[in-house]
Amino acid sequence: MTDRLSIALAQINPTVGAIAANIDRIRDARAEAAARGADLMVCPELSVTGYPPEDLVLKPFFLDVVERAVRELAAETADGGPALLVGAPWRDGDKRHNAALLLDGGAVAAIRFKVDLPNYGVFDEKRLFDPGPLPGPINVRGVRLGVPICEDMWSVDVIETLAESGAEILVVPNGSPFELGKHDQRVQLAVRRVTESGLPLLYVNQVGGQDELVFDGASFALGADCRLVAQAPAFTEHLLITRWERGDDDVWSCADTECVAPPEGLESIYAALVLALRDYVTKNGFPGVILGLSGGIDSALSAAIAVDALGADRVHGVMMPSPHTAQDSLDDAAESAELLGCKLDTVPIVPAMEAFERMLLPAFAGRDPDATEENIQARSRGVTLMALSNKFGPMVLSTGNKSEMSVGYATLYGDMCGGYAVLKDVYKTTVYALARWRNAHQTEGALGPAGRVVPERVLVKAPTAELKPGQTDQDTLPPYDALDDILRCLVEKDLGVAEIVARGHAPEVVDKVWRMLHLAEYKRRQAPPGPKITPRLFNRERRYPITNGFGGIA
Repeated sequence: MTDRLSIALAQINPTVGAIAANIDRIRDARAEAAARGADLMVCPELSVTGYPPEDLVLKPFFLDVVERAVRELAAETADGGPALLVGAPWRDGDKRHNAALLLDGGAVAAIRFKVDLPNYGVFDEKRLFDPGPLPGPINVRGVRLGVPICEDMWSVDVIETLAESGAEILVVPNGSPFELGKHDQRVQLAVRRVTESGLPLLYVNQVGGQDELVFDGASFALGADCRLVAQAPAFTEHLLITRWERGDDDVWSCADTECVAPPEGLESIYAALVLALRDYVTKNGFPGVILGLSGGIDSALSAAIAVDALGADRVHGVMMPSPHTAQDSLDDAAESAELLGCKLDTVPIVPAMEAFERMLLPAFAGRDPDATEENIQARSRGVTLMALSNKFGPMVLSTGNKSEMSVGYATLYGDMCGGYAVLKDVYKTTVYALARWRNAHQTEGALGPAGRVVPERVLVKAPTAELKPGQTDQDTLPPYDALDDILRCLVEKDLGVAEIVARGHAPEVVDKVWRMLHLAEYKRRQAPPGPKITPRLFNRERRYPITNGFGGIA
C-alpha cells in the first residue's frame, strides 16, 4: 500500500485549438514536476485543446488530431516520470465526451467522462458532448483517486458515488472562468463536497484569456478537515506541488506548502482585464493596439490597461479633435499618454466633418442639425482608427463601457468600433473606481509604470462625448450611480419596476432605462467581444430578440 503521493497541479495557459503548442506546455510542466519529485501532474479541463473549444469538437478531423497527440504524449510516460492527468475531447464509439485521461506507463491508463454538462451562462456543453456514466475512482501509483470534472463537483451525485466506491482523494480538473467573487464561491462549494465525502480535494483551474472569457487559475487544495492547505497564485501560470501522506486512520493529509491569497475586489477585476487583453492580442497575433485617446475616463483607463498588458511600445493613442473638443480634453489626452509613456498622435476630424456636410447637403436640405451630425463625428473617428489599423497592423481597442453599451449611448461605429472592448462588461461607476485603484496600485506582472496613470482632472470632470457645445452625458442619461444600479437590476437580476423603484428610483427613470436597453439590442449584437467580469455578459449570457414587441416591464 502506498502511503505517500506527490501531486503537482499544472495551472497552465493553453490556446484553444493550438494542440501541438498545448502539448508542449504540458510536456514542459511535466519536466518541472519530475524535477520536483511529483508522482502525478494534473492539468485543467480540456487542457489539450484549451477551453472552451466550442464547435471545433464537432469536426472529426479535429478529434483525430487530438487523439494522436494524446497517444504520443502518453507514450512519453514510459520514462518512469510522473503520470499525467490531462483533459481532452474524446470519442467512445459514436459518442463524444469531455474526458479526463490518465497517461502512465506509456499508455492511456484510464479514462473518465464528465457527467454533468453545464448548459447555462457561458456554457454550451450539452450541444457538444454526451454525458458520461457515474464514475469510479482510478488507481494512480496504488492510490484511488476520484476525478470529477469541473461541473461534476457542483452536484452531490458524482462525489457521493466516488466516495462510496472507494476514492481516497478527489482531484478536480477545471475550466472555470472569472467573475467577481467566483473564487470564494468555488472554495465554499469545495468545502461542502469535502464535508459530505470526508475526502481531501485538489482543484486545478485553467489560467488565461479566451475571447470573452478570462480564467484566473487560483488552483487550491483542501484537507479532509476542510482546511485550505495549498493555494496557487491567480492570473499566472504556476506549478503547485502538494505532498500527501496517508494517516493511521487512512485519511490523507497534505504537508505545508505555498498558499498565495488571490486578489479581491477591484484588484481582481483589473488583473482579469489585463490578462484578457494581453492574451487576446498576443494569441491572435496582433503587434499591438491603437485606440482613440479622447481625454475622457474610458479611453484613459483602456490605455492604462493596454500598457499594463502589452507595454507602452505596443500601445498607440490617437487624439481626434473636432470643433467641440475642449482644450482640457487635448491636455488630458496628452497627459494620459505622457504618464503611460505611450505614443500619441493627433488627427483632427474637422476635414472629414466638412466633407460629409458638403456631400450630404443636398440630401439634408431643409433639415435642421440633430443627432445625425453627432453620429457622423463618432463615425469619422471610427473610420480614422480603422484606417490606421489597416495601414500599420495594430488592433483597434474599443473604449465603450457596459453602462453606455447597455443604453445605446456608446456609438456603434465610434467607441464600439474595433476588435476588442476591454471595458465591455465594466459599468461606468466601476470604470472610475478602477482608475482610482490603478493610480494607487499596480498588479503583479504589469508592464506599465507605477504610480498615477490617469490624470486627476479626468477623474473629476463631468463625462462628455463632446459632440456639441457644452454637452455632458447626463443631458441624456441618469447620473451613473443611479443608471448602473438600475442596469444591474435589469440585466443581472431580471427585476421588475416595483422592485427597482423600491430601491429609490423614480418609475419614469426605470422605464426610460428599460426602453433604452431594449432599443440598443441591435447595437450590442454588432459590438466586439470583451472580457466577462460580472454575472451576466451581453451576447454570451444575455440574449434578447432584436425584433421584440414586448415593450414594457411589469
